[in-house]
Amino acid sequence: MAQLVEFVSNHVWLVAGLLAASAAVMFYELRLRSHGATHVTAADAVRLINKGALVIDVRKPEEFENGHIVNARNVPFERVQQGDDAIKKQKNKILLAVCGDGASSGRAAGQLRKAGYENAFSLKGGLTGWRADNLPLVK
Repeated sequence: MAQLVEFVSNHVWLVAGLLAASAAVMFYELRLRSHGATHVTAADAVRLINKGALVIDVRKPEEFENGHIVNARNVPFERVQQGDDAIKKQKNKILLAVCGDGASSGRAAGQLRKAGYENAFSLKGGLTGWRADNLPLVK
């Protein structure tokens, strides 16, 4: 034990760097786990849709009209925050929030989970990731 104390006192910067690196790794891993629970890949999203998930497109109506996932409902993010009536009746359904890049849909999925929708997910990468996997959109 005396050798450990001596080592720490002689190498303060080394020990401080080790502690800082450990804290950074723990923070990064916890952040990944919290996002991993709500973000799904395009392939997982297709599986959820095939199981009957309700797709909620949180983009503005004009963006929605330019292209969206088949059978998606357009509920802009502001209306999700207010607790839109189209979503209120869907407490026990799987909800998949979608936006252009995944940022707004991630926040929408978080809002839905806080409101009691345990099966709310967000499409990772949004429609950009959806298109990158060559998946179809309708107009």
